[in-house]
Amino acid sequence: MSAWQASNPDAFLLLIALAFAVAGIVKGGVGLGLPPIAMAILVLAMPPVEAASLLVVPSLLTNLWQAVSGPALLSLLRRFWPLLVAAAVVTIIGSGWLAHGNGDAAITLLGVILILYAGSALRKMTVKIDKRTERWLGPLIGGLTGAATAATGVSSVPVVPYLQSLNLNQNELIQVMGLSFTVSTIALAINLSVSHHAPAVLSLVSLVAVLCAFGGMWVGAMIRQRINPETFRTVFLWVLLCHGIYLVPR
Repeated sequence: MSAWQASNPDAFLLLIALAFAVAGIVKGGVGLGLPPIAMAILVLAMPPVEAASLLVVPSLLTNLWQAVSGPALLSLLRRFWPLLVAAAVVTIIGSGWLAHGNGDAAITLLGVILILYAGSALRKMTVKIDKRTERWLGPLIGGLTGAATAATGVSSVPVVPYLQSLNLNQNELIQVMGLSFTVSTIALAINLSVSHHAPAVLSLVSLVAVLCAFGGMWVGAMIRQRINPETFRTVFLWVLLCHGIYLVPR
């Protein structure tokens, strides 16, 4: 715990509540975005490894329902298991990258990932991938996603742009993203435990994070019903892009 956290416990708790509430609103509105938004805010006041530890439980709980609630779970598992296994293995192999690596480098890399993700989504850069290419590209994307997760705690890139390039309907896309995020979050929890930074599960801070994340998701879902989802998504991506640009020089 940093000196600032110790001397300002109320402000620290407020920052966590704000981070997960905002991230929850985004996830409730567009179906993804909790880890990158929460990490982007949390690293302003704590090392990336601590932020990743706080992220595990809220991310796991909010993504698990997304993974199992759809009708295509078994077929998606059969299709994407090489990607999921590669992401999990590389994330676990990368144990210690967040804990013992250069914290400034991790924040810079997070900023770069946010810029790439938001920029590609804003430009709607999608490439259609056929089944033959998917056989070898899927595990490669999984491995790269695992490396990004181990280094930054965020598992959205490059897997989300890749999944968006496949021939999936909206329900399948949402479910497989939830499945991917769930597997990556479990692997990240193992990664942090191996490096002796076990996720904060039974703590007031973790409880606040979970409650604010779910509360934010409820608000986000309400907003989604009242405004154009594409407008909400565009605003979210621009905010993410600007924040990534802010993080890179730090």
